[in-house]
Order: sequence, then C-alpha cells, then structure tokens
Amino acid sequence: MADLQLNVNPIESGFSLKARIYESLKSAITSMNIYDEDAQLRLDERKLSEQFGISRTPLREALARLDQEGLVDIVPRRGIFIVRKSKDEILEMITVWAALESMAARIITQEALKPEIAKLREMFGAFEGESPAEHIDEYSDANIRFHQAIIAMSKNTHIIKITDGLFVHVRAIRHRTIFDVDRASKSIDDHMQIIEALEQRKTDRAGKLVREHTLKLRDHVADHVNLDF
Repeated sequence: MADLQLNVNPIESGFSLKARIYESLKSAITSMNIYDEDAQLRLDERKLSEQFGISRTPLREALARLDQEGLVDIVPRRGIFIVRKSKDEILEMITVWAALESMAARIITQEALKPEIAKLREMFGAFEGESPAEHIDEYSDANIRFHQAIIAMSKNTHIIKITDGLFVHVRAIRHRTIFDVDRASKSIDDHMQIIEALEQRKTDRAGKLVREHTLKLRDHVADHVNLDF
C-alpha cells in the first residue's frame, strides 16, 4: 500500500524558508497513511535535511512548530516521531468531524452557488456505472476530496480551522477503512444522496445525511478497526 513513508522534495532557500519547510512537512505527513501497520513514523533529521537540500537549523524550527501543533513528537535522545492517536481519541475526532461537517452542509444549502455544488457531482463522474472497488485507490482519493470540499464550501473559517487540526487523522482512517468489504459501494451511495440533498437545498436532510455518513465511519472503526500497534 502506498504512502507509508514521508516523501518530500528539495526546497529553494529564501525569505520564507522556514514556513515553506513547515508547509512541505505538514503536507507530506497529511498525505501519509499513518494508521497502516507498516507506516514509517520515525523522522530522520539528517535524511530530511538532505532531501530538502537545507541546513538543519530551519528544519528544526519547522519541526518544533509541528511538535507544538501535535503532529510530531520530539523525544530527547530518541528521535522525532509522527503522532498517532489512540482509538478512543480517533472516535472522538470522528464525532467532532461529523458535527462540523453536518453544519457545513447546512450552510451550503443556504449559501453555496449552484456551480459550486455541481463540482461535488463531478468528483464521482468517473465511477458511474462501475464498482468503486475496481478503482479503489482513485475512489479513496475522491472520497477524501469530497469531505474536504464540503468543509471548504461552508466558507466558515472556524469550521475550516478546527477540521484542519483533525484532518491528518480522519483522512488516514478514511483511507484505511475504505478498503474494507462493501465500504466503498456504501460510501458512494451515501455521497450521491448527500449531493442530491444539497442540490435541492434541503437543509435538514443534508445535515442529517452528512452526520450519519460520518458516524457510520465511527461505528465501523469502533467495531472493526484495531489501532493497537
């Protein structure tokens, strides 16, 4: 399975070097499947410095910021590790996401433009008439983009900010569980119902469908996912 280790590209020096290192590291961590059993969570400072083509000083500053945000854990004399949450913490995060995305959906029905909502349907055009399981990696990416889009379309800065702090963990769990039996097919059915409710401006129904869809993920994780590594 892909995305089990950190992949970063060289960064050119400049005024915003520290900020660009931070953004690159955060993006790479967010793109990883950190809840796969074989995920490489230990970060090698020397190797990262070589990959970026930079000295260790700005790298350490960027890592310190990620440590403050809880994305990495800097352990003296042991190293730097990408943070994974406990199962109980993940279940709480999914519950919070369900509430916030539900509110985002309600806002969309009241304020989003028709072309904005239409883009949600376009995300799944490639899967019409086919089983999502036949293109599971592509569907997994579309699934994650769908939930990001609903949050972004709300244009609510607080919803966006709070979910950004949850995203690395919720994304990784979504990716891990989409491969489970029938999850992809059930997911696309839910998505199409959500899109129809948004298109028809059915505020209560859209909020309810989004909330229940994400809570299905919570229930699946609670019943079937082992996070004891």
